[in-house]
Amino acid sequence: MNYRPVLNNIPPVVKNLIIINVLFMLATWGLESMNIDLVEIMGMHYPGSDKFKLYQIFTHMFMHGGLTHIFFNMFALYMFGRVLENVWGPKRFLTYYIITGLGAIALHTFVNFLEINSMQNTIEAYRNTPAPEILDQFVNKNLPNATNQVHDFINSWYNDPTNKAFAGEGLNLMQRILDLKMDIPTVGASGAVFGILLAFGMLFPNTQLMLLFPPIPIKAKYFVMGYGAIELYLGFSHPGSNIAHFAHLGGMLFGFILIKYWQKNSNKFY
Repeated sequence: MNYRPVLNNIPPVVKNLIIINVLFMLATWGLESMNIDLVEIMGMHYPGSDKFKLYQIFTHMFMHGGLTHIFFNMFALYMFGRVLENVWGPKRFLTYYIITGLGAIALHTFVNFLEINSMQNTIEAYRNTPAPEILDQFVNKNLPNATNQVHDFINSWYNDPTNKAFAGEGLNLMQRILDLKMDIPTVGASGAVFGILLAFGMLFPNTQLMLLFPPIPIKAKYFVMGYGAIELYLGFSHPGSNIAHFAHLGGMLFGFILIKYWQKNSNKFY
């Protein structure tokens, strides 16, 4: 079977982006056997973390958390990105891809800053007036999958509220949860991919797309608006989720701003 005609139908930037992402995924798997965690090295860490490196702002876009993650991102990049690159040309498409990816991590980091700042304020309040109620609320909000050992510790303090040893251990626990939050790496091309989805919906609003679940046709503009609404809802309702919903929204937001800027400074849409 000859795959060359298929590859030739993929414009150069989309093709190279897919190749780079796949190579990073293969490298991640290959280095695991050498006890080298490429996700920790290349993934985007919160700037206040000891694991943060400046290059992660860019490299995180080429890392993925698993086969399903990279498959759906690359499939969307292939399906919609090649159309946009054929319309815009390689230079403008690559510019759009990079800016939406950077915009995605910018919004994600800003939301993380708000969450971490709130955690730090709670820890400071706890430091001044230690109480099991504060620790309990902090754990429930920021460590939803806490072990039974953690809950047993909090319950023990409730039963002996004057024991100062519990207060010190509680402070250590809160600090570990904060450090854990700051050290979680963010990876994936999803922010840029969501920017691509938005651009496709704006350029081809009435194009019919076929959903997988449920298998019904839907216009691109409604698909994009629906997806954005879902991400907004999930971002606020599931703040502790492993999915960076605000990064997705950031890609769409910066994509919208960039398209409007190009639209304003050009006689044509693209």
